[in-house]
Amino acid sequence: MTPDLFADRQSPRQLLDEGVVLLPDFADSAVLLALIREVSDEAPFRHMRTPGGRRIGVAMTNCGELGWLSGPGGYRYGDLDPLTDRPWPAMPAMFRDLASEAARLAGFAQFRPDACLINRYQAETRLGAHRDEDERDFSQPIVSVSLGLPAEFVLHGASRSGRGRVVALHDGDVLVFGGPARLIYHSVRALKPGRHPLTGEYRYNLTFRRAG
Repeated sequence: MTPDLFADRQSPRQLLDEGVVLLPDFADSAVLLALIREVSDEAPFRHMRTPGGRRIGVAMTNCGELGWLSGPGGYRYGDLDPLTDRPWPAMPAMFRDLASEAARLAGFAQFRPDACLINRYQAETRLGAHRDEDERDFSQPIVSVSLGLPAEFVLHGASRSGRGRVVALHDGDVLVFGGPARLIYHSVRALKPGRHPLTGEYRYNLTFRRAG
């Protein structure tokens, strides 16, 4: 474990719903952002396309044994970055330790991520309602880390319909969902313009999964 990443954080565990836990101000964004830069130097951010050809507004990259991909072949995981034809950058130990500790505090002590999707939002970019269902083992949770500008995360539940429950996420917040909530539909509303002292006009999101 890497104590300087989160040991000094005061993060009361907030149970939002069965299987959904928020750890406010849990992660040190300065440390994580430096590691994101290292990853993106090797595997640049890019705008993927949906299987139907629509450009995804959120810029993405990956690190870990597997990376999430979208394109004509569908939504899937792959061990090679199609831009470089090389393996994705290794997941930094600090990333893995953070995700595992957050999952443990949320009640998922056995979580060991092998994939980290890194999303970069700018003003007006959003993610529509979807669920993370491309992984093999749904007993493993999703760990989502927010950095930079605040965002409105929406928990829709078992279907896309309805307004859902809005969860305000701020820099350093970690959201974990698993168990009965593992396959909930969720979305991110359009990012409001702003400027963060560390990330400028961007919001970054680390999404840790057990994909293989």
